[in-house]
Formats: sequence, C-alpha cells, structure tokens
Amino acid sequence: MAELSKRSTVYFEPELHHALRLKAANSHQSVSELVNEAVRIALREDQEDLSAFEEREDEPSLSYEELLSDLKSHGKL
Repeated sequence: MAELSKRSTVYFEPELHHALRLKAANSHQSVSELVNEAVRIALREDQEDLSAFEEREDEPSLSYEELLSDLKSHGKL
C-alpha cells in the first residue's frame, strides 16, 4: 500500500465481503488494492461519460413526448 494512503471505513454486505476476500486471496492482492482499482475504474467511466455529454451538448434534444410520437409514426409502438 502507498505510504501516503488514507484510511476509511467501508461496510460491505457479507456476501460481497466474502467474495472480495476470496478474490484478494486468489489474485495475491490486498482487499484495499482491489477496492482502489474498482474505484479508479468507476471514476474513469464517470469521466468518459462526462466527456461524451460534453461532446454531444450541441445536439438537438427530443422530449419524451416527441420520442413517443416518432416511434408511433414509424410503426414501432
């Protein structure tokens, strides 16, 4: 674990905790390493989503009602 790591208490559901401990043992990693990597992945995905939203912010939007009308007019509803 990195020297400047911060400590935090996280409560897991018992089944998730058991699975996490088994995965840690099987992968020769600590539970902290697995959790840190999972958080990194989730944050990376959030950043990708935000970037995609920014790229599409100038696209015209369609209301829910307009979407339903369009689907109906094309015989999909």
